[in-house]
Amino acid sequence: MSERDLVRTAEEVFGWTELRDEQLLAMRHLLDGRDVLVVMPTGAGKSAIYQVPAILLDGPTVVVSPLIALQRDQVTALRTTNAPPAAAVNSAQQPEANEQAWQAFADGTTEYLFLSPEQLAAGTTVERLRQRRPSLFVVDEAHCVSAWGHDFRPDYLRLRHVIEQLGRPVVLALTATASSPVRADVAEHLGLRDPVVIVAGFDRPNLHLTVRQCTDEDDRGRAVTEWVTERAGPGLLYAATRKDTERYADELAAKGVRAAAFHAGMRAADRRRVQDGFMRGDLDVVAATSAFGMGIDKPDVRFVAHAATPGSLDAYYQEIGRAGRDGEPAEVILFHRPEDQGLQRFLTGRKVDRECVREVAEAVRRSGTTLAELTRDHSRRKITAIVNLLESAGIVRTSRDAVRYADDAPPPDEAVEAAAQQAERQVRRDRSRIEVMREYAGTRGCRRRFLLGYFGQELDGPCGHCDRCDEGVPGSSPASDYPPNCSVRHEKWGNGVVVHHEDDRIMVLFDDVGYKTLSLAALSGTGILTVQPRSGSSDTE
Repeated sequence: MSERDLVRTAEEVFGWTELRDEQLLAMRHLLDGRDVLVVMPTGAGKSAIYQVPAILLDGPTVVVSPLIALQRDQVTALRTTNAPPAAAVNSAQQPEANEQAWQAFADGTTEYLFLSPEQLAAGTTVERLRQRRPSLFVVDEAHCVSAWGHDFRPDYLRLRHVIEQLGRPVVLALTATASSPVRADVAEHLGLRDPVVIVAGFDRPNLHLTVRQCTDEDDRGRAVTEWVTERAGPGLLYAATRKDTERYADELAAKGVRAAAFHAGMRAADRRRVQDGFMRGDLDVVAATSAFGMGIDKPDVRFVAHAATPGSLDAYYQEIGRAGRDGEPAEVILFHRPEDQGLQRFLTGRKVDRECVREVAEAVRRSGTTLAELTRDHSRRKITAIVNLLESAGIVRTSRDAVRYADDAPPPDEAVEAAAQQAERQVRRDRSRIEVMREYAGTRGCRRRFLLGYFGQELDGPCGHCDRCDEGVPGSSPASDYPPNCSVRHEKWGNGVVVHHEDDRIMVLFDDVGYKTLSLAALSGTGILTVQPRSGSSDTE
């Protein structure tokens, strides 16, 4: 099958008269049987990359999607085209509706089936899929696979075993936000075979980037409410807590803004009402936690404001990407305090349950077992996360249906310490990503250059469309000794990659300790940081 077949199918079935180069490139590789990892900005048409080839490939397409609302929207969108039938199986539907969807899938009338990663933990689900021999396995929001990702879901890490059980169909991983370490993690944890990695440009020049420094919470609260009230919507206001979303929604409503809160603590019917009202234009502003927005395709969002600093630039980039999808100008603003309580909760929120780790390690060491057996008397999410942690620490090995103790692993008491150390490494990485967020908020140079540099994309000069450029702050000059994306080695922190530079400093992502900002003056002539030979890359920019 040729590119002409793809273009013709896109037009006849979906009504698309044009496909982007990145979309076509990914589609061609899928038809050739290659695994593909695609990183494209929100709203750039990632779904099309599997929707078109699915029609040309023999066998159905399975799409792993993390949110029920996102599954519903994708199924609804497919049903408005001439595409073959699509269905979802999830906990929000009645059992009868799920069984009807499974029957249609078994009969061969369903081409696209949407499931959550948690559902794929059930052996019966995998068996039903295996009987139809899917030709394409799609992992949406694939950054969830990565320990470097910002929305960790333990069951995503088990997907590589599901892929093997299904006879190893072609795999497509999709995400809107994935820096270099996230891309490597996704490929490794999904078991992608010699994947083609396609990274589209991260730059969204129609978004004006601003950071406003706030002295205290009262100052920030007033500034946020005043700024949003003065803007013409529709817009999104992200807050750190459920309580904050409700407070901001009430304050905005009192000033005549059609606003509503959205968070995971609300009833599903209320969340649906707010989302539908925003999509219809009945609401000007949704004050939300990060639970809102994934998969929301509203092109005319005119601003995204953050009333608290997110835990990473990955999360921030994805959330601000919901503004200005129509290509028209949109505003992005972060109201920042270095002492953000949300960041401190993020730092201290992850603790290892040592007793539970020991219990799991002992059970696996006594005799090989299964994840289902281990989770019989405990939270499946918690035990899955512990097994993932033990596996990353080299204590256990997992396969399609078994968990076994590694031959060279230490006894359980030492295994607990190894797991705790691995968890601490992950915390250090998370802490470093928070520091990057603070660096972004405090940068003296062009904000867009900083943001794009984090994702491995260089901007030749100042963007002219951020608050720093508005103030006339000059852009960064290249640090010739340590150019962006070059591999380096630090005598203490080991191997890393330069991800950003300014006149007097560079930011390096180290494999073991995360992101570090280093003074060029302090490095000069010391030999502490040395440039390493560049290795090959499979990325296609």
